[in-house]
Amino acid sequence: MASEETAIVQSDTALPPKLLVLPVRDKPLFPGVFSPLILHDSYSINIVEQAIKLDGLLGLLLTKEEEEEGESISLQKSDLYTVGTAVKIVKRLRLSDGGIHIFLAAIARFRYFKLIGRKEGFVAFVRYLNDEIDTAERKEIHALTRAIVTDMRQVMENNPLFNDELKLNMMNIDNPGKIADFIASILNIDRDTQQEILSLVKVKERMLRVLLCIKRELELLKIQRKITREINEKIEKSQREYFLREELKAIQQELGMPADAKQSEYLRLSERFKKLQLSGEAAERVEQELEKFKLMDKSSPEFQVTHNYLDTVLSLPWSNSVSLDIDIAKAHRILDRDHYKLNDVKERILEFIAVGKLRGSFRGSILCLVGPPGVGKTSVGRSVARALGKPFFRFSVGGMRDEAEIKGHRRTYIGAMPGKIIQGLKIVKENNPVFMIDEIDKLGISYQGDPSSALLEVLDPEQNKNFRDHYLDLPFNISRVLFITTANTRETIPAPLLNRMEDIQLSGYITEEKIHIAKRFLIPRSLKMMGMQRGDVSYTAETLRYIAQHWARESGLRNYEKAFHKIHRKLARKIVAKEKSPPFSITRDEVDNYLGPPLFREEEFRAPERPGMVLGLAWTPLGGAVLTVEAIATRGKGGFNLTGQLGEVMQESAKIAYSYMRALTDEQDEQDEQIVNDYFDTHHIHIHLPAGATKKDGPSAGITMATALLSLVLKRRVKGKLAMTGELSLVGDVLAIGGLKEKLIAAKRNNIRYIVFPKANQTDLDEIPDIIKRGMRFFPIQSMKELLDIVWVTKK
Repeated sequence: MASEETAIVQSDTALPPKLLVLPVRDKPLFPGVFSPLILHDSYSINIVEQAIKLDGLLGLLLTKEEEEEGESISLQKSDLYTVGTAVKIVKRLRLSDGGIHIFLAAIARFRYFKLIGRKEGFVAFVRYLNDEIDTAERKEIHALTRAIVTDMRQVMENNPLFNDELKLNMMNIDNPGKIADFIASILNIDRDTQQEILSLVKVKERMLRVLLCIKRELELLKIQRKITREINEKIEKSQREYFLREELKAIQQELGMPADAKQSEYLRLSERFKKLQLSGEAAERVEQELEKFKLMDKSSPEFQVTHNYLDTVLSLPWSNSVSLDIDIAKAHRILDRDHYKLNDVKERILEFIAVGKLRGSFRGSILCLVGPPGVGKTSVGRSVARALGKPFFRFSVGGMRDEAEIKGHRRTYIGAMPGKIIQGLKIVKENNPVFMIDEIDKLGISYQGDPSSALLEVLDPEQNKNFRDHYLDLPFNISRVLFITTANTRETIPAPLLNRMEDIQLSGYITEEKIHIAKRFLIPRSLKMMGMQRGDVSYTAETLRYIAQHWARESGLRNYEKAFHKIHRKLARKIVAKEKSPPFSITRDEVDNYLGPPLFREEEFRAPERPGMVLGLAWTPLGGAVLTVEAIATRGKGGFNLTGQLGEVMQESAKIAYSYMRALTDEQDEQDEQIVNDYFDTHHIHIHLPAGATKKDGPSAGITMATALLSLVLKRRVKGKLAMTGELSLVGDVLAIGGLKEKLIAAKRNNIRYIVFPKANQTDLDEIPDIIKRGMRFFPIQSMKELLDIVWVTKK
């Protein structure tokens, strides 16, 4: 409802008992108020015309929902409030668009008790409502009037929409109920609240409700003034800063200084660009980016992106390199000082360094150090870097699934950054460092890309001289970088990657080697970590051997070092608690008190105690291992089953062993016993490889499973200290296997005395150090029939 002009109305008009109803959707009209109203819909115009023809009186009723104009014709009785205002049409003006502009004088409240709907509109039978004032409440009403007028003055003073005429009208009203109605009509309150105030007949309740609305308006004005004040302060501050900055620019220009921080940064980047003396595509790109940076507004989102890009490009070692001054004798000393034994590994690395010295570069040479965890692959890489006098950078790709980790993100992405290669070069600030890529056998593949494919370009000497990082998008020569990778096994390295590298095997350590390493490296390092001196703790050789055999039997040295950490922590507590003071001498009998129960028994495996049990040698990513193959037979229909988490290759080896033994039973054995021809038809065979929870795979257990079956059929027991390895063919030939050195190290750790292995691996045996082979007897064989004179326990 329009409220362009509001005034106080006095009327002595006699009011009829029924009124034509004009629905209004905006706000109700309060008695005593003069207000205009503009109507456009034909329904409302028709009702006004009818009223003018009669007595010019209407009953205004507010709709419960604020429906769109023109929807009044579809109103129901339930859509209208029951309390409204009787009004007199004072004037009507016709508008050019077909609507009408009427001026209404509100006379009195009413409540209808009957509403009749007709085609032309509603007719309401009404009772007029007079203000109710309790005599006992007059003082309260007087106080409320003063409070309302006082608060309303504050509202009017702070709201420019209230003109002087409205203020004068309010002051001229002497009726409390009319004051409340007048203020309710001019306050900015919602239609439902106004309808609620219109419905209140008791003056005190009406005034309390209006006073609450005034208080709320005052609170809003208070918040509005606060917001306005804060905004003005910010504007004043920003204007002041702007003028100060402009003055500072003028002063800096007079002194010949950069005008602002952006200009200063531009000059700094330009100076770095000149010093680099780039050429070709790189120079053109940097010049373009610098020009864009110079013209860019500092508040632009692209400003920081461009700055970061330029900073990265200009921080790279485009021409910085370490001079290749190699002293082969010094390199040898460093490798010997940092690592015990590993003679074949050191020899291969020294050969590699010598070739690099003769060529003047290591371009095209990529080493892959393969071995179980804890044998020193990463530390060997560090030693190579120190021997060459080059900076060293290491990162791991184990579990990496995103290609962008290698080749970077494109600059279109928020938070984009270069890949690990460019990041490493930026850190070391040389273009010919040693880069170690750890865990290359554990690369992953996902929807984000294949990191192994990204590494192909990195490690290919024909491609990496123009390596393009996605973020940099410029060719950068990384062919001078010496890449060294590490892996636990060759099997899971992608074939194209493996083809680009030369692998060097690092085998596990035997007990004697672990003892020397403990004395020379592990114990001094652990004591230093625990805040103790080198001579504070001493160990006997027997104690070190006992710890290695019962708590650290794996190929590497990590658990061995952890055992020393545990002992030294307990000693450190005793020192701090003043229970004991150094020096300490750790004996074998005291080790259990420090380390708890042994993790390994005297024999990790079960020695053959009955026919059907044989010891086999296996290779795992953690090093060599000794396994017990068990076979039993039960009477029944022929066939066999396998347990022990066997992989597909090992299952095939078991099938070959079973088929070979069945073929063998068709021939009569010419020795003392005879193989029963129908044994496999009348017995069901079960082959098991403990531990059942550990996955096992590979073909090298073929002769071991065949020997277990032969032992079961002949009912003869195999020697207890004998272990074997070899792939079995279907006709009984013993074929070559891999990982012989790791297997022999495992046999050495477990006190195996007799080793049966394929004759095709004889050359591998010759290259294995004597310290590993000492105390063992070796039996190279070419076929299964050669086993018969070797494996059985001698009859008494």
